[in-house]
Amino acid sequence: MLSMSRGLRPLELPRGALDPNSVPLYERVAGQLWDDLRAGGARSGDRLPSERVLTDRYHVSRVTLRSALALLAERGAVQAAASRGWFVAGEMTTATATAHVEGFADYARKHRIPTSAKVLMSRVRPCTVQEAQRLRIAPGEDLFEMRRLRFLNDMVVVLEHNRLPLALCPALPDTDFTQKSLYATLLVADPPQIPRRAEYAVEARPPNRQERRVLELDGTSVPVLMARQLTYSQHGHPLELTDQAYRGDRYQFRASIM
Repeated sequence: MLSMSRGLRPLELPRGALDPNSVPLYERVAGQLWDDLRAGGARSGDRLPSERVLTDRYHVSRVTLRSALALLAERGAVQAAASRGWFVAGEMTTATATAHVEGFADYARKHRIPTSAKVLMSRVRPCTVQEAQRLRIAPGEDLFEMRRLRFLNDMVVVLEHNRLPLALCPALPDTDFTQKSLYATLLVADPPQIPRRAEYAVEARPPNRQERRVLELDGTSVPVLMARQLTYSQHGHPLELTDQAYRGDRYQFRASIM
């Protein structure tokens, strides 16, 4: 039995099951949790069960649960109160259930493709003037920088260069990004950083010397697709600068134009 705090009357929620589909686990937890709250008659101001109770109920880790709660908070469905827990903030409709920017790991998980990564460089350094202008921070502020090779089915696909303000997620330098997703790490930051939208540009060009070597393009005429992305958080603040060099024979860019 699971109940929320509403005065003296406990609210019972039905026991749902998480559908084993290709949607990331934290999104499935968020959807199931909100369905259960609505089925139980949740109203604005009701307090959710504790994180311990919820992790036991949905059989997930606290990290996954907090990612789910952060997603619901970004959608305006729940809100956190310091030292008091999580509360229902209002009725979430289809219109308010907005999507977030997908990363490489999100794409692979959705299509059930095994992924791996090799970190070539990871460090904290002062940001340049140009980076500061784009990220809207002061020149010289600490920046987390990382270069990674990303693989699908053990085939190298992309050389990725990420730069983020360290203050948004101080745990970045201590995270093993050969195993962890960058966006999943941002979702469990304190406060959560949710990639909400991105400016994205793609061009085809010949690979440079490093790209030829690490993308295993020596002796071929395959071009790279160079993608440049500036990602914004749920608050509209710049979150991440990324340059991605994709093997042209292993990546296809698709977009919907509205």
